[in-house]
Amino acid sequence: MAREYKSGSHTVYDIQYHLCWCTKYRYPVLRGEIAERCRDLVRQIAMAREITVIRGALAPDHIHMLVAAPPKLAPAKMLQYLKGRSSRKLQEEFSSLRKRYWGQHLWARGYFCATVGTVTDEVIKRYIEGQKWEDDGGKGFRIVEKR
Repeated sequence: MAREYKSGSHTVYDIQYHLCWCTKYRYPVLRGEIAERCRDLVRQIAMAREITVIRGALAPDHIHMLVAAPPKLAPAKMLQYLKGRSSRKLQEEFSSLRKRYWGQHLWARGYFCATVGTVTDEVIKRYIEGQKWEDDGGKGFRIVEKR
């Protein structure tokens, strides 16, 4: 699959993340119309923040997503928007969730986030090592000679 670069006024980028987060206590509450509404809310929240949902999977007790995001949006902030707003809206709309999660926290505290690259770290290392260097004294961060 060919990937497209996105651009801003001063940037060209292609940043993708694999995200995963769980319901509090891993309760399997994301079923039926709650699951459908959760999926729709996550899509809406993502779209409002310029996050592109490439793929997603909603299990009864967790969510997996592959997303593309602009560089101005930190992964922690992205998850804060997605988890916070979806939790609030779902609990407003479904009284069964309000009863189960009386402390108003639908999602567990943590999350998983990994970057998804177009090239491997080995390709990047080979590219960097292929540059013309001045000696750096073995510190791993060299100065490229002027061309």
